[in-house]
Amino acid sequence: MSRSSHHCGRFRPAALSRRQWLRTSGCGFGAVAAAALLNRDAARAGLAGVLPALHHPGKATSVIFLYMDGGVSQVDSFDPKPALEQHAGKDPHTLFKVDATQFNSIGTVLPSLWKFKPYGKSGIPVSDLFPHIGSVIDELAVIRSMTSEFPEHTNANYFLHTGSGLQGRPSMGAWTTYGLGSDNEELPGYMVINGGLIPPGGLDNFTNGFLPATFQGTVIQPNAMGLANMKPLEKSAEHQLAKLDLARRLDRRFSERTAAGGEASDALESAIANQELAFRMQTQVPDLLELSGESAATKRSYGLEAEYKPTQIFGAECLLARRMVERGVRFVELTCPAINADRWDQHGGLREGHANNARAVDQPIAALIRDLKDRGMLDSTLVVWSGEFGRTPFSQGSDGRDHNPQAFSMWMAGGGVKGGTVTGATDDFGYRVVEKKFMIHDLHATMLHLLGVDHTQLTYRFSGRNMRLTDVYGHVIRDVVA
Repeated sequence: MSRSSHHCGRFRPAALSRRQWLRTSGCGFGAVAAAALLNRDAARAGLAGVLPALHHPGKATSVIFLYMDGGVSQVDSFDPKPALEQHAGKDPHTLFKVDATQFNSIGTVLPSLWKFKPYGKSGIPVSDLFPHIGSVIDELAVIRSMTSEFPEHTNANYFLHTGSGLQGRPSMGAWTTYGLGSDNEELPGYMVINGGLIPPGGLDNFTNGFLPATFQGTVIQPNAMGLANMKPLEKSAEHQLAKLDLARRLDRRFSERTAAGGEASDALESAIANQELAFRMQTQVPDLLELSGESAATKRSYGLEAEYKPTQIFGAECLLARRMVERGVRFVELTCPAINADRWDQHGGLREGHANNARAVDQPIAALIRDLKDRGMLDSTLVVWSGEFGRTPFSQGSDGRDHNPQAFSMWMAGGGVKGGTVTGATDDFGYRVVEKKFMIHDLHATMLHLLGVDHTQLTYRFSGRNMRLTDVYGHVIRDVVA
């Protein structure tokens, strides 16, 4: 009888390859965690540039990404085009080359349904959709020449969030926390506040991809519950700690047994770390979500007392985003609330759909900008507003606009941004970029630059090469950097 026939069989017979040995001994989860802690300590000490992830002094230490799901019409928001009035009702084929659109239901030239007027000392024109945002225009750097490579929501969403139109790549929030860590060990470094609409492409827009699982986005609701199981179910703290200690010891033993296999190590270590973080979150999240301590004036300014329920929801999102940044969360993303119509995706009913979406977000966003500035936080908080693409200057049917990836408007504020500026330009109809064409890779490169990170140096070894958020593309948009 062979020796193996007497073995209990409780082992993994996988051999330890050279790559697995190197990963386990030198580049495993422990090294990533240590780097995050070191980067956090260096950032607190103001030692930008000491560690590889901090390549130069960055103005921003955190990001709030205001995601306008569906694609806001640039010619109805931040890119006024008088020529649309002059050629209203004409066949666009007689005026310019018309590309195929998502539905190919091409109508006539459609002027903006809203008037534009200049705001602030900079005199930047903003449409009547956004009077509140217009009032803080001098803090904004408007980019009118952003483009996407994809005309369909799912792929364009992946592109906006991850720099790739394919599913499964790490999101910009995951890359940011991978490079810089978090400033609060009791909260995730990357949080997504779900206003009620998970975008096309789903949670993969917020994924960690091939990065360790600790860098995935944590989705939270903008209400008192926030997350499930935020309050312990055990009768006493001692009982809960005993259960957690048992789970920790069991997980650790399993991790030690499986470490030789290599492939499961990062996932298992991340799961253990996430369980421990979840326990620590029980002491922080209830206080984070409790807005009763905010002044009546603050809650009123954010729209928490507005008659329109979606304004209340997005107002709570913006207020929570400020509270998260105050507590050291590195990257916060806000999604749009439901408005009893489609997201910013008005293939029909443009007037009602865009008006209701703007009504939901306009007041809260302006309040967020002012609140950050009043608290001395705007200089260190980068606020980014964008959808995944723009819309056509001609109608779809009679009262809608189709997708337009060839040109759209977005803006940035705070965090080292040069406010009161406009960069880039589109043609007379707002259809195509004619000056300073940018793409999403440039946006990502600029965001990382403002955080003190060189986008070409923030890499992770995967599938045989050093991967990065911007792939092999991207240039910093210098015009918006103060």
